[in-house]
Amino acid sequence: MEDDRRVWPPGSQDPEPPWNPRLRRTVERSASGPFSEALPPSARLYGGPAAPRRTGGGWRSRAGAVLALVVAGGMVTGLVVAVLRPAVPEQVLTARLTDAAAAVTIPLPEGWRQDPLPPVTGFTSAARSAAGALVMTRPSDAPGAAPGAAARATAEAAELYARLLLHGDKVTVVADAPITIGPYGGHTRSLRAEYKDVVNQPAYLRVMLLTKQGRSVVVVGLLQPDRIPSRQALDAVMTSVR
Repeated sequence: MEDDRRVWPPGSQDPEPPWNPRLRRTVERSASGPFSEALPPSARLYGGPAAPRRTGGGWRSRAGAVLALVVAGGMVTGLVVAVLRPAVPEQVLTARLTDAAAAVTIPLPEGWRQDPLPPVTGFTSAARSAAGALVMTRPSDAPGAAPGAAARATAEAAELYARLLLHGDKVTVVADAPITIGPYGGHTRSLRAEYKDVVNQPAYLRVMLLTKQGRSVVVVGLLQPDRIPSRQALDAVMTSVR
C-alpha cells in the first residue's frame, strides 16, 4: 500500500459486483473484513438506522456507522444518492452547525443549512449545501493524541465509510496528512471513488479526526459529483470547525 495513493482495483478483495447508485437491487451485501464485528446487524444489511448512542468501547465499535436508507420490498436505492438527498423539507438556512455532543461548531456559508437529523446513524449533527455537499460530525474515543494513532484511526474510518457510502469500482487516496485547525490537532484522509458505468459520476469523501484537550471529534464530508471548485468549497467548510 502506498502512502499517498491507494487504488482498490475491482475484484481485488471484494468479489461483489460493481455498485450502481441509479439501479435497484435485492439487498445482498454485508460488511466484511476487519470492521464486520464492529457493525450492528442493521449495518450489515444496510437496513434502517439505530438511534445514535454514546457507550463504552473501542474506536472500531464506535466507528460502526449505518446508512439511514428507506427499505421497501427488500430493495434499496443508491447509497451516495440516498445520503446526499435531504430527508426533510427545505428549511430556513442557518449560519452555523452546532454539535453539543461533539462540542464543536462549524460556520456555514450562504447556501448551507443544518439538518435536524443526520442521514447516517452514529453522527450527531449534519449540514448540507444547496449544491448537494454534506458534512457530518460526531464525538469519538479514538486515541488521536498518541503518536501515529490519529493516522491509523483516520485510515480505518475512511476505509469503513468508503465501503458503506461509496462502493466505487476504483477508490483512490487523494490526500493523507496530519492537520492542525486552531486548537485542534489530528489527521485527514480524502478519497475519490470512480465508477465504470457512464451514469455515476465520481464521488469525494473526506474524513478528519481532530483532538483538543483529550476530546476527539470525527468530521466527514461527502460530495457527488466530485469537481475541483465543489471540493474546495467542501474542504473550506470542514476546516472551519471550531
